[in-house]
Amino acid sequence: MVKNLSSVANKTKLVRSPQMKRIVLLLLFVSLILLNCAPSQDEADAPRPRVALVMKTLNNPFFIDMQTGAEEAAKRLDVNLIVQAAERELDVEKQMQILENLIQTQVDAICVTPSGSKEIIPAIAKANQARIPVLVLDTRVDPEAAKEAGIKIETFIGSDNYEGGRIAGQYLVKLFNGKAQVAILEGIPGHETGDSRLRGFHDGIKEAPGIEVVASQPANWERDQGFNVFQNILQAHRQIDALFACSDLMALGAVEAIAAAGKTGQIKVIGFDALQETRIAIADGTIEASVAQYSDEMGRIGIESAVRVLNGEKIPESIPVKIELITRDKQAE
Repeated sequence: MVKNLSSVANKTKLVRSPQMKRIVLLLLFVSLILLNCAPSQDEADAPRPRVALVMKTLNNPFFIDMQTGAEEAAKRLDVNLIVQAAERELDVEKQMQILENLIQTQVDAICVTPSGSKEIIPAIAKANQARIPVLVLDTRVDPEAAKEAGIKIETFIGSDNYEGGRIAGQYLVKLFNGKAQVAILEGIPGHETGDSRLRGFHDGIKEAPGIEVVASQPANWERDQGFNVFQNILQAHRQIDALFACSDLMALGAVEAIAAAGKTGQIKVIGFDALQETRIAIADGTIEASVAQYSDEMGRIGIESAVRVLNGEKIPESIPVKIELITRDKQAE
């Protein structure tokens, strides 16, 4: 019993010693730091942000690349990415239904490539009312209609389609020394992307009066229509020297029509998008050139920008993605 009391007394003296007091205080200080650094239960249970990427279609390599870029960013930033699209690019009504459903399920942000520059405005207005930020990729919303409706768009992420069309036109002028009969395959009439490319192309050739546009018809961004429409153009205009197609899918369809007419190598084709299949055709000489866009960059930047908005950061009203002309002599940098 005496020995036990002596042991307790010795331990009490140890705790009261200055050295032991310093150790105890240090341990308490470290414990407080660890408690402050540890995430709260609310933070630990916070769900990943749900960001939707709504594209025009999933049947076009351009948009497949956009999805790839978005998925990379979503994985890196721990975002729950929802990807949806209509089957056809011109199905505006289906895209509107997709957006309505996403708004009802209260996603945190929406990145969208509009199938209709004006038609999408009511859906953006509903997203605004639901306090869901909207970021527009690739195709601009009609500025006048947007202003009239009073909608808010966080940013536009995409290429300068007008400049791309102008570059294609200037290249064609140099290719033919300012004299050629040219056909054009347009996109969807009234669609901002195609209209801008078409306007840029016309401005690119306007200083060369010897460049004559003998036919200009829509093929609605689709390969089979590119084949059918250009086949009809060839029958009506047998002396065509060149074709500018406002998208590569239409250009690739036209190349098939050229082959069917036995004119491979006789008509120079310039496309837009520089898809992988087009790059192979450029290397083979069946397509002369294509204006490259980087849709994977659009997808990546779209998701990164959506996260920044959700974190309360301000982002630019427009974020440009580079374009460049791809030819046999010049591949992408």
